[in-house]
Amino acid sequence: MLLRRLARPLFASWFVTEGLDVVRHPAAHAAEARASLTTLRSRLPEPARQGPAGQALGRELTERQLTSIVQAHGAALAGAGVLLAVGKAPRTAALALAALTVPLILTNLPTKRLRTEDPAVRKARRDRFVRALAFTGGALIAGVDLEGRPGISWRLQKARSEHAAAKAASD
Repeated sequence: MLLRRLARPLFASWFVTEGLDVVRHPAAHAAEARASLTTLRSRLPEPARQGPAGQALGRELTERQLTSIVQAHGAALAGAGVLLAVGKAPRTAALALAALTVPLILTNLPTKRLRTEDPAVRKARRDRFVRALAFTGGALIAGVDLEGRPGISWRLQKARSEHAAAKAASD
């Protein structure tokens, strides 16, 4: 359908530009990720901070490692966006984009430290949070779009009923 051919690239453009920006300029994004990991780690109970969960939330990551992770996330975001834009595995690409947007939501979650931040910074952070939520929702909708074709569950159920009818007719 013509609408999908136009809408998918338009929708994917945000993911591609966001991903490329992260790959090109990872320092600011890595700093945000570090702050988010620190906040998440501080909310964990003390025993969890000492175990694998605490280590997974950034205690053991060097700046170089965190920057590499942030850049890999940006590259994956841009890659899935390109796949969605060109229509190659669009459902899989859209669901991948929804999953890849979750860290952006977590990074921009409202926290207590926002009360002390400048109102302009707080507003920008809230805007990024709402934008990430909206694009996650859009990616989920695009991920379940069957393009007017029946879904796998319907096709499987139909094949089973046809098989059962054929078996009953041969008996």
